[in-house]
Amino acid sequence: MKLLITAGSAQAPIDRTRCVTTGFTGRTGSAIARTAWGRGHTVTLITSRPDALLEYGVNHRDPGERFTVVPFRTYDELAVLLQTRLREDGYEAFIHTASGGDFLPAGTYVPNPGTFFNARTGSWEGRGASPTLAEVRAGKIPAAEPELWLRLVRGPRLLDRVRNPWGFPGIVVGFQMEQGLGDTELIEAAEATRARCGADLMVTTTLELAPHTEFLGPLGSRYERVPRRELPDRLVLAVESLHQERVGHG
Repeated sequence: MKLLITAGSAQAPIDRTRCVTTGFTGRTGSAIARTAWGRGHTVTLITSRPDALLEYGVNHRDPGERFTVVPFRTYDELAVLLQTRLREDGYEAFIHTASGGDFLPAGTYVPNPGTFFNARTGSWEGRGASPTLAEVRAGKIPAAEPELWLRLVRGPRLLDRVRNPWGFPGIVVGFQMEQGLGDTELIEAAEATRARCGADLMVTTTLELAPHTEFLGPLGSRYERVPRRELPDRLVLAVESLHQERVGHG
């Protein structure tokens, strides 16, 4: 198979020196890519952390035949790479572990003179006038500002664009993390996402479970609890099985 895998965290710039991002390291996507490559597949890994491959015995500067490493930094870069490659490069499976883009900066503001935020009441107040904010636009927002207010808006989920409008026909695997949900609610949330975006498989966990356990499914008609260390092998085997079913039916 020819697989496209993403890993790491996308940055959303605030200015030319600051950004919003997550703390994900790219290790999960790197481990899956290494496993798939080791099983004979052709792999392209789009990652914000190419050096994470070193942990799995792959030199990201010279990964070897059938293994391509494509770095990215920002959410916009990742979106363009995916749109281009999923439409044109003939991949048979797409595994999307990269994080980022849930919320994107939509302006940075400072309070105008006489405007202040009352933390006790959770409201803006103005001395002698209505409270107002001024947008700051600069290559580097001055560090002398006493406080900044960042407006974040919900970003388009890249996983939701894979089927439509990008038209990718192959196997799609999505990743999702929640917080504070029980197993049943976690799986229901993953299935709702899978139905919405047209994914074939989902890997889901909670912030609390993530260091140890993931759920992978649907395998047959259910989600299976998978130890984190076993996820790369189990996931690649599941993708291979789906691919064989489709080839056989074709």
